[in-house]
Amino acid sequence: METVTITMKNAPALYLEADNVSPDAFAGKTAAQIAELSVHEGNTTSTLGKYFEVIGNAGATAADTKIVVKGDVKKVKYLGFKMTAGELVIEGSTDLYVGAWMKGGKILAKGNIEAFAATAMKGGELIVEGNAGNYLGAAYRGDWRGMSGGKILVKGNAGSDIGMYMTGGEIIVNGNIDVHALTHAEGGRLVVKGNAKSKVGGQMIDGEIIIFGSIDTMMPGFKPVSEAELEVDGAKAKFSHFIGDMGERHKKRKGQIVYGNLYKKI
Repeated sequence: METVTITMKNAPALYLEADNVSPDAFAGKTAAQIAELSVHEGNTTSTLGKYFEVIGNAGATAADTKIVVKGDVKKVKYLGFKMTAGELVIEGSTDLYVGAWMKGGKILAKGNIEAFAATAMKGGELIVEGNAGNYLGAAYRGDWRGMSGGKILVKGNAGSDIGMYMTGGEIIVNGNIDVHALTHAEGGRLVVKGNAKSKVGGQMIDGEIIIFGSIDTMMPGFKPVSEAELEVDGAKAKFSHFIGDMGERHKKRKGQIVYGNLYKKI
């Protein structure tokens, strides 16, 4: 695997849209060619090389390409946009849409990421060593297709509306989450090892939520049905099992009504 390192040298005055910073866009290019890729600051189109120093040539394919992003990129959006393979390492914190519409490969963000990361994610892996913002793994605004595959791990906390319209894949948050988790979900799995605020699983049709900590306010549409012992990350624990959202339409599978499942550790 070939490594391309890009280091911020001229910070943008406005926010920088850098959707070409992905193994797919870099693949098969020399450092000079990568520096000529387009980026957008406000309504101005410029080149990646105006803002970043580029060292190293990419691999022949996305799968053969690793990108390391260095420097202050807190005002840079769309890193890893639509990537299908390869690796991307972001050494600091960054802005919106990290890994949006991602289909494969691996992204490691060593700092914090802002909202709409992994929007409509279909595959691959996103690891965040800091905190994640709102709408993680959710649908794009106005759309009803959220995360359908892949895996997200947040080692810190996550914001509100994570997994909105989720249909598949897995989100694990080691810390706490804000309101509206897995709203409208029709599949997928959310594991929260910390605490959750209110409106967990609102209008949920299918999928699974596992909460190790507290839930501030339980949705009234969830019905307690039993207790269950689950094994998560190699650890077994007892949980109260709820199904819901009872007020929503629910499909049938093999003649049985399918509900969302919410597990709260006892």
